[in-house]
Amino acid sequence: MKHLFSPLTLRGRTIRNRILSTGHDTTLPTDGTVNEALIAYHRARAKGGVGLIVTQVAGVHETARYTSHLLMATDDACIPGYRALADAVHAEGTAIISQLFHPGREIMESADGLLAVAWAPSVVPNERFHVMPRELDEAMIAEIMAGYAASAARLAAAGFDGVEYVASHGYLPAQFLNPRVNLRTDAWGQDRTKFLRECLQAMRAVVPDDFIIGMRISADEREEAGLQADEMLDACRSLEPLVDYLNVTVGTSATMGGAVHIVPPMAYAAGYLAEAAARVKQAVAVPVFVAGRINQPQVAEAILAAGQADMCGMTRALIADPEMPIKAQTGRLDDIRACIGCNQACIGHFHRGLPISCIQHPETGRELRFDTLPAAARRKRVIVVGGGPAGMKAAAVAAARGHEVTLYEAEAQLGGQARLAQLLPRRAEFGGIITNLSREMELAQVRVRRGQRVDRALVAAEAPDAVILATGAQPYLPDLPEDGSVQILTAWQVLQGAKTGRRVLVADWRADWIGPGISEALVQQGCSVELALTAPALGGQLPLYVRDDLAARLHGLGVKVTPYARLYGVAGGTVYLQHTASGTAIETEADTVILCLGHRPDDGLRAELADLPVEVVTIGDAMAARTAEEAVFEGLKAACLI
Repeated sequence: MKHLFSPLTLRGRTIRNRILSTGHDTTLPTDGTVNEALIAYHRARAKGGVGLIVTQVAGVHETARYTSHLLMATDDACIPGYRALADAVHAEGTAIISQLFHPGREIMESADGLLAVAWAPSVVPNERFHVMPRELDEAMIAEIMAGYAASAARLAAAGFDGVEYVASHGYLPAQFLNPRVNLRTDAWGQDRTKFLRECLQAMRAVVPDDFIIGMRISADEREEAGLQADEMLDACRSLEPLVDYLNVTVGTSATMGGAVHIVPPMAYAAGYLAEAAARVKQAVAVPVFVAGRINQPQVAEAILAAGQADMCGMTRALIADPEMPIKAQTGRLDDIRACIGCNQACIGHFHRGLPISCIQHPETGRELRFDTLPAAARRKRVIVVGGGPAGMKAAAVAAARGHEVTLYEAEAQLGGQARLAQLLPRRAEFGGIITNLSREMELAQVRVRRGQRVDRALVAAEAPDAVILATGAQPYLPDLPEDGSVQILTAWQVLQGAKTGRRVLVADWRADWIGPGISEALVQQGCSVELALTAPALGGQLPLYVRDDLAARLHGLGVKVTPYARLYGVAGGTVYLQHTASGTAIETEADTVILCLGHRPDDGLRAELADLPVEVVTIGDAMAARTAEEAVFEGLKAACLI
């Protein structure tokens, strides 16, 4: 790891290693200001050894409020909060830079629910957010450029090491660069780099000489109407003298297909943007950073060793394991809790307006509550029943607190439903949650008993102080009118190898990844598949970028998607559906129906233990069938309370 842990000097400031936490919205700030939760979040990653933190976007003008929960740098009142954040990060040896931001037409929401006025170089609509912007006039352009300069000065006054000018993902600077969005015939259109150049010059004029100014760019927006690779390279060459580094990504916020690259899901290969960064690096002399599914230090080291970039953004890797840098540097690679690219609690929470977290590490975003595990006041004997994510997390945390913990799993392997999830196409990485939690249990010295069911007699004989029930769930089977003319299977049965007919209807109640995943798998096996959704659209319960990636995939495979369709019954080889809004009948032909209708708790053991003198806590799907995120979080909570 000699490349990853070598220092990098930017404008005379030394960064201790080449690991970067890129700017990402945490949804932690309140009222546009830094708060204790945000400080604790970044302090944890600085303490874990990251070299450079780029904090989430700071709006430079009132028209930059693209969400109701971004940071703002438009008033001197922001300086004390930023100073407290900078001090906390610097105390751990980490450098800190703030993104400076204006979305242009990329407006998601306003604080009061009213549609905001969006400003852009020209009146060209945004497809993804359905925004029709207003064209910027000279006075507003001048205001916004002055806002960039004033914001940079405030961050310098707060003790930050620098700022990052966000010209990526189709935001305002990129809109000026894009000839398909900037349709102006005045000076701002004749020279599409003019806005960026004058912003960068204005910032440099008001900050100290050793203050870093970087720029984030999309090397290719990967949309027909987006910035193309050659256009962006030309801009990079032109603007290079004004920046200290270029931070490379791809994609655009303007379209659903382009936005997938903002936080690419696990379907994308690790480090898949390294070649894009290398092309930029060949064209400029300043250091080049890169992000994009770099979830392991080995991947980052390979990119750096190949000379494709000078620093690697490992944001989600740090969300999953804030101590990843220290572990990698000290050779504890097996102890790293690797990100699995699920997107559920990181960017998924942001899109729902919720604080950031991680399904594997729910302590993320909750540092003020769970930063330090309390040592057990009294060592207890604890039995955990069930070796899925909920039980594994509960066992690991309880043992780490000092309890004597034994985990029982009825099957020969640990993992619960995660074992099935990893079998779906392009979801193999989900199985990493099993590997990671298994290692946590090993480090905490949890005793594991596989292939052994727990009953009342076993608990009575062991006489533990506490039992944590994490017995999971089983597929929900409705009372469905059917005459045997069509094969009916559950998603579990299909993943476990059951054979289907050639014409398959997948009945999807949950609108998560199971129905689409089963559909993709069956098409790959040569089946004709119809995906019937009770919901209005595919993947409504999924993080947006996961949803859109699946939608693109199923469309390419020719899967017929029928929304508003409730499974009603089967007779005479015909599958009957009911439109969930109108109640009218929908008929379709199929040889096999696959049920993706959710799960019911498997919690019968709780009643068996009711009369025993032992504390019993039920968690995860055994309490109510949901997702791995809730399961792991409840495992953490239960273990902290015992």
